[in-house]
Amino acid sequence: MVVQNMSDSDVDSIFHALADTTRRDIVTRVMAREQSVSDLAGAYAMSFAAVQKHVAVLERAMLITKDRRGREQIVHGDLNTLRKAARLLEAYEEIWRTRADRMDDILTED
Repeated sequence: MVVQNMSDSDVDSIFHALADTTRRDIVTRVMAREQSVSDLAGAYAMSFAAVQKHVAVLERAMLITKDRRGREQIVHGDLNTLRKAARLLEAYEEIWRTRADRMDDILTED
């Protein structure tokens, strides 16, 4: 594993959650400011239940957290999980760059 403290299952969960356009938009919205699930549902042309399912996928992936305030569930983005995903992608980029540099060295050898 490229990123310590992340199982293959955790990585799969994060990237599965981020593979969907609506879920990426939800993450963007709640990283900008916390929102209730009801507010989020109003932003999409889908049922409240469908938005709840998207929120559940993001919560299982630990990309968001929910807190109850009275009758509302408030959704917050989890910056730590996003940072882990970014570090994983950076590690893969470094692998690619190292490989490209080696290829360049081979091509420029006498």
